[in-house]
Amino acid sequence: MTRIAIDAMGGDYAPKAVVEGAVWAAMEYNIPIELVGKLYDIERELDRIDQEGLVVGGGIFPARKIKVNTKALDIKKTHASEVIEMGEAPGQAIRKKKNSSIVLAVKSVVEGSSDAVVAAGSTGAAMGASLFGLGRLPGIERPAIATVLPTMKGPLVLIDSGANTDCTPEMLYQFGLMGSAYAKSVLGIDNPRVAVLNIGEEAGKGDELARDTYKKFDENKDKINFIGNAEGKEIFLGNCDVIVCDGFVGNVTLKTIEGVARMFFYMVKQEFYRDPISKVIGVLVKPILKKMYAKVNYEEFGGALLLGVKGITVICHGRSSAYAIKNAVKVAYNAIEAGVNQSIASYYGEKE
Repeated sequence: MTRIAIDAMGGDYAPKAVVEGAVWAAMEYNIPIELVGKLYDIERELDRIDQEGLVVGGGIFPARKIKVNTKALDIKKTHASEVIEMGEAPGQAIRKKKNSSIVLAVKSVVEGSSDAVVAAGSTGAAMGASLFGLGRLPGIERPAIATVLPTMKGPLVLIDSGANTDCTPEMLYQFGLMGSAYAKSVLGIDNPRVAVLNIGEEAGKGDELARDTYKKFDENKDKINFIGNAEGKEIFLGNCDVIVCDGFVGNVTLKTIEGVARMFFYMVKQEFYRDPISKVIGVLVKPILKKMYAKVNYEEFGGALLLGVKGITVICHGRSSAYAIKNAVKVAYNAIEAGVNQSIASYYGEKE
């Protein structure tokens, strides 16, 4: 049975939120879990959940506390004596801290004890540990982070959203292939439309990388469903299924979207407290706003897949709550069930 290894020490709210999310996932999805981290901290959190219960709820669902017997769940505990902190240089930390929680979580997949990794700590550490431990898929120069975003017409894959800052046209082309395979195998999009994120739709727009990347895709239209450039304003229109960019642009785009969403809902909330009539209107539309927020809330999506490595790694937001961790486990499980790596390998081979 599929088992998901989770870095219990990664993220702003670890180990509390991570252990809670792991327990929640084990209960809701009946998925075996391996918690990797400082054993004392993990057992302390599990004991607390057994004594106090587990608070569940998130997105549009109200929070409630339920009784839990963690000992009845399939949760394996693996001790890791070290933790890679957010401020550490990933490459040096991975080589120096061989008994860190993220390194041992990846090692569990390498050795076959688990089938995927979920990590909410340092993105660089999670990527580095996965790359060094699992290796790259054949034909892939650099792994990339694929983030699913909502649009007016359906889900969209933004790739790369933070793994690589210095890219070549060939790398961006490979991102497009991986994003297409992911959209097809996991999201169920039959012939994913791929676009390059740029400052204009014309082929000659953008810097040298953007222009050369357009040429690379255009030359391979028989191998990938390339529809041209897409401006930032088109991301949510749903006119494409995969948007390709380097990790610097992708990460800035992603965090800008997150900030705008938070600002919008904050402003709406403030307006509803402006006067008595607005408060009444606010009460009436609150259920609708909750549903809208759930569609753009990163916690609903759980985490983003690191594509291009010989294994499944889900990278979560550093501020991930228990709800986000629970959903990230589901992302990992779905990727395994869909055979996303097999899809990338075969898709790349067939197209190349």
